[in-house]
Amino acid sequence: MMSPFKGSQAQKQRMSRMSVFIKGPLEIPSPTETDWPKDDEKDFVFLDIDRELDSLPQPYRMINKVLNQLFDQSWEVIEEREALREIEKNRVLPTIYPPVTEIQINQMPGGMAVSQDYLFIGGAKGFSIYNLENFKRIYVWEKFKVDVVSIWATDLGNEVLIVPVDEMGIVRFFYLYKDSLFLIKAINEMDDVTKQSTCLKMEFSQGGDYAAFLLQGAGEIWLEVYKLPKETWLKEAEFPQLGPSQKKKTKQVPTTPDVAPLEGMETGLRPSLSPYTVQELNISFKSDIKFTQPVLIMKIKPPKAIAGTTFKSPLEIFSKIEDYYGLGSGQNHFIKDAQWEQHVEIFYASYKKYLEREGDEEPLSMPTFHFICTNTLATMPMDARSSSGGAWILGIHWTGNHNFFLYPLNKTLKEKTDCENVWPCAAPIVVSQISSFSSFLALACEDGVLILWDMAQGFLFGVIALPEGCFCQSIHFLKFFLVHEGRNMYPESSVKSEVMCVVLCTDASLHLVTASGTKGPTSKVLLERSMSHAEEDVCKVAPVPALPGMVLIFSKNHSVRLMDVATAKIICAFAAPVSYPPEMPWAPLFIVSPHHPYFLLYGAHPDDTDATTSTDDYSDSPHSVFYFKFEEYPLLKDLPQNCTISQKDLECNQAFSQMLSLEKRCEQFLQKSFQKLLNTQVKGHDHWTRLRRHSIFLQKENLKK
Repeated sequence: MMSPFKGSQAQKQRMSRMSVFIKGPLEIPSPTETDWPKDDEKDFVFLDIDRELDSLPQPYRMINKVLNQLFDQSWEVIEEREALREIEKNRVLPTIYPPVTEIQINQMPGGMAVSQDYLFIGGAKGFSIYNLENFKRIYVWEKFKVDVVSIWATDLGNEVLIVPVDEMGIVRFFYLYKDSLFLIKAINEMDDVTKQSTCLKMEFSQGGDYAAFLLQGAGEIWLEVYKLPKETWLKEAEFPQLGPSQKKKTKQVPTTPDVAPLEGMETGLRPSLSPYTVQELNISFKSDIKFTQPVLIMKIKPPKAIAGTTFKSPLEIFSKIEDYYGLGSGQNHFIKDAQWEQHVEIFYASYKKYLEREGDEEPLSMPTFHFICTNTLATMPMDARSSSGGAWILGIHWTGNHNFFLYPLNKTLKEKTDCENVWPCAAPIVVSQISSFSSFLALACEDGVLILWDMAQGFLFGVIALPEGCFCQSIHFLKFFLVHEGRNMYPESSVKSEVMCVVLCTDASLHLVTASGTKGPTSKVLLERSMSHAEEDVCKVAPVPALPGMVLIFSKNHSVRLMDVATAKIICAFAAPVSYPPEMPWAPLFIVSPHHPYFLLYGAHPDDTDATTSTDDYSDSPHSVFYFKFEEYPLLKDLPQNCTISQKDLECNQAFSQMLSLEKRCEQFLQKSFQKLLNTQVKGHDHWTRLRRHSIFLQKENLKK
């Protein structure tokens, strides 16, 4: 008798597995439902297929589970790659534009700065000056002992103040007046090298009224603030006082294009290292002309740790403290020595295993400082005010500190350096930024909270928390713009109490934070971190003032893109013929013009770009500064022109007119609030005076007893 099941062994196994779910012999049911057998459901037994596999003996059962897990993981990888491949097919790459002009230089620049129509590049033992109209080098100063590592330049009206810093950390002031260059002063140069201090950072106030330098030396760090006599410098440059050493005639530098000046002459040109011939000379150096020196008005050191007080009672504190400012802000705490020692003992006992680390030295506290010009934060005498009528204040926060300090700049070095106000925060401040013309201030804490202040009006916009896991890396203010007829445009008249800023987080995500006087801050994600393209993570961001609502995004893969923050879309990209090893981290050196539609980007293009090229080989490669002008590109040709919207168009637009009328109502409300604030300050001072008098009276009564 032949078996009813014919076929391969695999077919027999499949049929045997099917028998698990079938009761009784295999039969073909009749086409009529009424003839089907009436079996009870309880007679059917459903068994899981995997139960047969679980009944396999070891090690076959474990081998089966490992193979199944491997298959599932492989399938997930295949599905993920397929999804990424599909995304790549639908991905639209932006249009890439090359640079308009290339300025060749002989080595990697030690910083770049732009002022008026001049480009200043730090280099070997000095700096160079280029004319941005024809992109020609017009002057070279190379009389330092070491190379320049950074350089700053600021406008002083029609003049330019140039401040290079060399490898030894020495700061020097150069004054560019018309076609003359003057050396004013070396700030921290010392004859004794052991007493030499090093400049780590510097800032200038808007218009060049003040300058601040962060200096380090002998294991300490401090901040020096100078007042710059720019009006006096202008008079001294126009009518120089010639000294006895200047009566000697100086050699004249030939101006013939084909004749190169000799080394060591007045211009300081070095033709041997110049990659091209200098065709015209506009600037000449004038030495031994005496200028009025910058005035040191303030020296600020890191805040001291809270220590115990020698006061014996609160009555003694109230009677001897003349000023009530700062109480409750974390600065003027009065704690007895015994209480403070007990608190320190408890703290060290609780965190002993974290605090005792051999070889770890406590790092120096580094400050971030800004010059703030405002009419509302403090009352200053007329000699401390700027040309715009506002008072200059220096705002500082130190690493690991919760407080933002405000120092008035109407002090002299002989007076005691005290902060005018202290703004405490709930967490240590990690990033701070001030907008142009000191209109707005942003403070970012280490817990991801962002605090926005309106410095012009003197009130708090609000507090906003960044998304979970996002911590602020940098803040960049944007000039307020409106979207009109599909284009980003600046209002022709000034708009108050409207702030926009772009926040770059440590996870490479980009956020747009907006706030107004009537609304709390809101956050919008512009760019998330790319999970599939880690090389496109953002490392730097720079606003473009000439293009409303536009920012430049610098990525780790050495790409530069232009984003419209209103739509969160990439408009185009910019590429320079630059090659770097993939493993080399990119710290882009660039300058965005604050007034004109262009930006400059430094790059090196080595001759050998294969994978075996080492990082050291790039020091001898050709170097260039690439010039990108937005008006030269088709997609951006019309953007820089007519980028303002008139008051008439604002009033015709219903949405904008509502905003303007609301602004007027807010302005009236703020004026009333300021008046109430002044009255409150007067009352507070009166209460403090009465409290002091009462404390002195009670203290005298206690002495009589």
